[in-house]
Amino acid sequence: MTSTDTGTRSSRARKSGWLQAYGVYLAVVVLLAFNLLFTANFLSGANFRTQLLQAAPVCIVALGMALVIGTEGVDLSVGAVMALSAALIPLYLGYGVFLSILMALAAGLVAGLFNGFLVAYIGIQPIVATLALLVGGRGLALVIAEGRLVEVRNPEFLALGNDDLFGIPVSVLVAAVLSVVVGLLVRRTTFGRRLVAIGGNRSASTLAGLPVKPVLLGVYALCGVFAAVAGVLATARLGASDPADTGMLMELSAITAVVVGGTPLTGGRVRVLGTVMGAVLMQLVHATLIKHDLPDSTAQMVQAAIIVVAVYAARERSSR
Repeated sequence: MTSTDTGTRSSRARKSGWLQAYGVYLAVVVLLAFNLLFTANFLSGANFRTQLLQAAPVCIVALGMALVIGTEGVDLSVGAVMALSAALIPLYLGYGVFLSILMALAAGLVAGLFNGFLVAYIGIQPIVATLALLVGGRGLALVIAEGRLVEVRNPEFLALGNDDLFGIPVSVLVAAVLSVVVGLLVRRTTFGRRLVAIGGNRSASTLAGLPVKPVLLGVYALCGVFAAVAGVLATARLGASDPADTGMLMELSAITAVVVGGTPLTGGRVRVLGTVMGAVLMQLVHATLIKHDLPDSTAQMVQAAIIVVAVYAARERSSR
């Protein structure tokens, strides 16, 4: 290989590395600029509030997904877990808002532990282990809800999805708090450092004596709880429990947000801020296309194209 070829490959790798690390921020700026110029009423406070409200559940699920992907795994069941938590809320709401939310979160925890057990202790590949719950979880949610949408009328519960605190929507505050918590977890705790180490090289981590199986179990449990939180907030905003629709295709949105945000599918790194911006980007893409009279199917195709570009950039960088 000539020095020219080496230089060309190095330059291309640097560009792809920059794209992976900072491309999401550039894309958000470009979309904001486009909407400011060409989308009517984009600058209104009501519109910004709506965009943040719609991005919050995706952001929360993506944070849990980022932890899983950081271990070189994936969780395809997050949408089904959202549906399962949504189905449980009406059953316990008569006993109080706190108990209904607790039961929904408990369902997410059990689902996450189930996935983690299959991956860590049984040795099933993450995509296969979580695929089982992707199908079975939503089916169970439909059984619990008897296949129908259930309206929720409790004002205290509905406040979670519609009210503001300090002028900021409650669900957006929850997403912000969880983002800070995950950032601190990854950067400041032993658990976070072990998580990244396991994703970087699981065999070496095992030989080094790290508790690989408990860490993996904990990561999937956290992902399940985060999905349940998103299901609670989505139900509160909708004002109804709809297990047939809640969380539909959320796994695609979450994985896209994580990968676009710079977390490689090969594990060993978790970019929390990038994940948050990835969720914002996905919402902006969807809103932009809808506001310009393009169908939702087009938004899904654009989303698929974005993740292909992000994965390609990550592959180029890893091949340096």
